[in-house]
Amino acid sequence: MEKIGLQICRFFKRFSEPPENVPEINYRYHFTAGYSFFIALLYHFTLIFVFYLISATALSLLNILSTMLWITIVWAHLNGMRILSSSLAVFEVNLHATVCVIFIGWGSGFQYYLLAAPMMVFFSDKLKIGLKFFFTFVTCVIFAGLFLIFEGTTSIYTVALWAKNALNYINITSIFFILSISAYYYNTATVRAEKALEQEKLRIEEMASLLKKMFGRYFSIEVMNSLIKNPSAIELGGEKRSVTIMLSDLRGFTALSERISPEEVVQMLNVYFEFMVEVILRYQGTINEIVGDSLLIIFGAPQEMPDRSSRAVACAIEMQNAMTQVNAQNRERGLPELEMGIGVNETEVVVGNIGSAKRSKYAAVGSGVNMTSRIESYCVGGQILISESMRLRVGNILRIDGQQDVFPKGSETPIRIYDVGGIAGSYNLFLASKVSDFVTLSEAIPIKVRVLEDKNVGSQGIDASITELSVDSAIIKASGPIEEMSNLKMNLAGVEEKLSSKVFYGKVIPHSDKLGSNCRVRFTSMPSEADAYLLALRHFAVKKL
Repeated sequence: MEKIGLQICRFFKRFSEPPENVPEINYRYHFTAGYSFFIALLYHFTLIFVFYLISATALSLLNILSTMLWITIVWAHLNGMRILSSSLAVFEVNLHATVCVIFIGWGSGFQYYLLAAPMMVFFSDKLKIGLKFFFTFVTCVIFAGLFLIFEGTTSIYTVALWAKNALNYINITSIFFILSISAYYYNTATVRAEKALEQEKLRIEEMASLLKKMFGRYFSIEVMNSLIKNPSAIELGGEKRSVTIMLSDLRGFTALSERISPEEVVQMLNVYFEFMVEVILRYQGTINEIVGDSLLIIFGAPQEMPDRSSRAVACAIEMQNAMTQVNAQNRERGLPELEMGIGVNETEVVVGNIGSAKRSKYAAVGSGVNMTSRIESYCVGGQILISESMRLRVGNILRIDGQQDVFPKGSETPIRIYDVGGIAGSYNLFLASKVSDFVTLSEAIPIKVRVLEDKNVGSQGIDASITELSVDSAIIKASGPIEEMSNLKMNLAGVEEKLSSKVFYGKVIPHSDKLGSNCRVRFTSMPSEADAYLLALRHFAVKKL
């Protein structure tokens, strides 16, 4: 008995474990069709005895053949031969209904099983659509033909009225039961699938939200949407394109970071980037790279941007003005104030995904990127310098506060750069004015000056003195010539060693006033001790008339 029970369990287990050639997406049809075919097998086997009892011997023999055919259908279905099983099932239903109507009449109700044929056909996953419509058409023709020929006519077998009515009611009830169960099952499956789809949709939306949150640190919403619409843009490769490159950098941050704790450095950078990134994304700039305290931003890639140059200038002005908020937060935390320089250049570069299949980055490559870095290096805190190509592209809506010809490294000819103070038009933005109120010192402050050459300190020191002083600048009288735009490293002289060891930095900037042998220096990094010393001297000095 145990072996028989085990064999029965194995037999029915095959209905719930589809063969390997059945895709997971078709499991539902495999289960429902398998159990339906098995029930049909039992039904036809039972009809052998039913027809025998009503003396319909030919139909008893027919159901013996039908039972054998349904055994074949079940076997073919369980072994993954779904075209064979579906075709045989449709054939048997049509044949059985036709013969039963011919032998015991239309009123027996066997013709209603033809209504199940389209269900078997269209639920099948293997039959082609043309074959499905063909089988359905044949079934409709058979049903209509049986009605026209046999409805109201005398059948071959004369069956007692009660038996004929009983068969009719049983067959009608059975077909309604079959159709209702199938409809219920597929409706339930559809509802479950919709719920699963809704859950998957929510999961995808959450994932998309997470990805947008992650990549939103680098791209604007518009850029992300353009990448979603054009997935090929993430493939390795590049293209030549005219873009606007912006590079921002904090003045003297390297020296500043050596004087404060690493935690304070990170805190300052986080506050700084929080404000800057918000402005950049608002102007749809692509943050290409963050290196230390520098930001490299692209306007015009990967998203096309016809007004990229004017948009970049407006963004740079808002970034500079936002430094007021950055420094306000730094003061609240007891941290030093920061100053930023921005260089902007309109140029043609190669943009695209550079790297390998495992790791790549969206980047801009070309001499124009390096030139932007050179332009930015001439900036002092709070300044925006642009190239000639930028001035020509943006046009008359720019407010130019100054210009100068410089000879950057790597350039064979001098280039002209412009100091931007504002942009009109639809932007109407201007840099917040900073008045450098110079005072004449009662006594010149002796200092030692060294010119920084390519980030290295020049070997020859120059004796100099500060004759006039403002909050962020100084007029220096030097014993030797110092070229404009030179970066200087300075120490106080004639003071105690603890104070003279404090190094501060500055840049020689052009000035419209005639200073003779003197030069104007904009401080870029100042230790608190030296700053306090100079502030005290300025406070007690005599104001310049």
